[in-house]
Amino acid sequence: MTVSHPILDPQSDLCNVHVMFFQVAGVLATSVHFVHNERTKLTATWFNGLAAALVAAGGFAPLAALLYGFSDLRLEKAYIFVLAALCGVGGLTLHWMGRWFLGRLRE
Repeated sequence: MTVSHPILDPQSDLCNVHVMFFQVAGVLATSVHFVHNERTKLTATWFNGLAAALVAAGGFAPLAALLYGFSDLRLEKAYIFVLAALCGVGGLTLHWMGRWFLGRLRE
């Protein structure tokens, strides 16, 4: 006489409940990873957008205004070039932070 445990018996309702639980748990784990990945990509996109805005507004705009004579500000050219360089470095730093966030994606 063999004694079978209800969880191991494929015809048992208890076995079916356990199988369904593990199937649902797998779907929930996949959903959690999906939500985490989407939030991570959204954060990385935000950092990249901020980097692009910083480079455009702090770097390209003052240089274009200086080059085409759109600005009446009496600033030294060296000051504008330093400002553009600092905004470029800040933009690269923000871009790299976005890439760092993308490294946190889960499979």
